[in-house]
Amino acid sequence: MVTAIENPVIVLDGKRIAEETEAHIRLRVENLKMLSGGSTPILATILVGDDPSSATYVHMKGNACRRVGMESLAIELPQSTTTAQLLARIDDLNRNPDVHGILLQHPVPSQIDERACFDAIALDKDVDGVTCLGYGRMAMGESAYGSATPAGIMRLLEAYKIPLSGKHAVVLGRSPILGKPMAAMLLNADCTVTICHSRTRNLQGFVSQADIVIGAVGKPEFVPGSWIKDGAVVVDAGYHEGGVGDIELKSIIGRASAYTPVPGGVGPMTINTLILQTLQAGEAKLGVG
Repeated sequence: MVTAIENPVIVLDGKRIAEETEAHIRLRVENLKMLSGGSTPILATILVGDDPSSATYVHMKGNACRRVGMESLAIELPQSTTTAQLLARIDDLNRNPDVHGILLQHPVPSQIDERACFDAIALDKDVDGVTCLGYGRMAMGESAYGSATPAGIMRLLEAYKIPLSGKHAVVLGRSPILGKPMAAMLLNADCTVTICHSRTRNLQGFVSQADIVIGAVGKPEFVPGSWIKDGAVVVDAGYHEGGVGDIELKSIIGRASAYTPVPGGVGPMTINTLILQTLQAGEAKLGVG
C-alpha cells in the first residue's frame, strides 16, 4: 500500500536552474572577454554521420553556446569516416589553442572505435567528461571535468539542497558516460551506492530500498512507480517518445520527496553543465577565474 507524504514534494526543475545558471555564465563570459582582450571560450562539436537525433543535440549545444556569448565550432563528418580520420580531426582540435572544449557526439557509426576516439581528447579539453583519464581522476577525487549528465544531476541536487551523505542511492544503469560516473560522484558525496544493471537479480528489491533512485536504463518506464518507496528522491535521466522517462512517474507524484520532471529535469542540466565546463576550460586556458 502506498501513501502520500506529508511534506511538500520538491520538483527538481532543471530547466529553471539551467536558465538561472546561464545568466551567471553570460556575465563570466563577458568578464573573460574584457580581461583577455576579446577572447571567448570555443566549444568544438564533432558530429559523425547523419543521425537526426544526434544532429538535433549538437544544434542545441551550439545554440546554448551562443546564448551565453560563447562560440561553437561545428565539425560534420560523413557516415563513412574511419577511426583514423576521426582521430586526426581530434588531434587537430587538441593542437588548436583557440579551442577550449571538444565534444564528440555519441553514438558514432559502428565502424569507428568510439572509446579510442573519446580517449584521444586532451584532458584539459574533455569538457564532456568522456575520457578514461578524466573518469579515473574524478572517481579518485582529483581535478577533472565530470561526465556532463551525472555532473548536471549532482548540480541539480545541490541546487535544491537534497541531502546525500549517508543516503542509499541506487543507480539503474552502468554506461561509461552515465551510470558508472554517476555512481562515483554519489560515492564521493558520501552516499552508499548500489549499481543495478541488466543482470541484476531482484531489481525491485534494490529499488524499493533506495533513498535516491537514478534512472539511466534507456527503456521507457522500465521501473514501475510502485517500486519506489515513500519519501524517496527520484531522478530520471531518460527521455523517450511520448514525453516519458525510464521511471513511471505518475504514481510517485505525492509520494516521492523530490523528483525530476520529464522533460525539463535532467536534460537541460546536461547541456548547461557542458557549457559551464567549457567556460571553466576557457578561464583556465586564459588564466582568468
